[in-house]
Amino acid sequence: MNAPVIIEAAINGGTPKARNRNVPRTPAEVAEDGLRCFAAGAAIVHNHNDEPVVGGASGIHRPEPYIEAWRAILREKPDALLYSTMASGGPHTTLEERYGHVPALANAGVCRIGLVDPGSVNVGPMDAEGLPAGGGTYINTFADARHMFETCAEHGLAPSISIFEPGFLRVALAYHRAGRMPEGALIKLYFGANNWGLPPTPASLDAYVAMLEGTHLPWSVAVLGGDVLATPLAEYALERGGHIRVGLEDYGGPLEPSNVELVERAVELCGKKGRSIATSNEAAVLLGMIGT
Repeated sequence: MNAPVIIEAAINGGTPKARNRNVPRTPAEVAEDGLRCFAAGAAIVHNHNDEPVVGGASGIHRPEPYIEAWRAILREKPDALLYSTMASGGPHTTLEERYGHVPALANAGVCRIGLVDPGSVNVGPMDAEGLPAGGGTYINTFADARHMFETCAEHGLAPSISIFEPGFLRVALAYHRAGRMPEGALIKLYFGANNWGLPPTPASLDAYVAMLEGTHLPWSVAVLGGDVLATPLAEYALERGGHIRVGLEDYGGPLEPSNVELVERAVELCGKKGRSIATSNEAAVLLGMIGT
């Protein structure tokens, strides 16, 4: 409960400038915005390139745009914690294509965090009738999850483990019980504002925390397609000892904030709850990352 809060800024995702002019899209914009978020209180910055996660022609996410942005960040903040995304599986791609940029980024020395998405989920908006429509399925098989965990372990990457549905957490916990969870893991509990995932409520968080009981795995909360800071979830997570993710990848509120403004709001909430903010170095120690 008294540990510093790890604030993650997910600064772009698939959000276009047409939706929010403040979203960084180019490597130069990602570097500038990422540094501002670190200065405002973020310990981790997560970004996408412009390759889609769901529905792309291939599963390839090129490492070069990440490397360009992250080297610019690391020149000014050598302890920065950064990580990427990946594309969905399907008949159009292979796991080697989808995940190949992760070891490439590790080998380039620009990241200490990998990602593990241990499950599949339907994602998409509501239509005019209020029914799920469009979107697609984000596909990750059990074999895919094993490859992700093993690649993170092989390259000494702390896994950022995405939990979109309770079944995802069951898979992650199986690796933890088997002693196959790489060092430095952070469980990301993603709550859905629309038509998937658990709703962003204290009761939903209680269910996840009950599943995590006894593991001592650190966890954070985020609301995809909403505003985690406008829900009871953020404050309740801080009361229960958790961490927070904000950013324009996730934000679906009525305003047009910047990433820095969202980080500043998270910092303010942490102060109201009597919890300090972790620096990147402090976050690495809290997570038990290799090489800290």
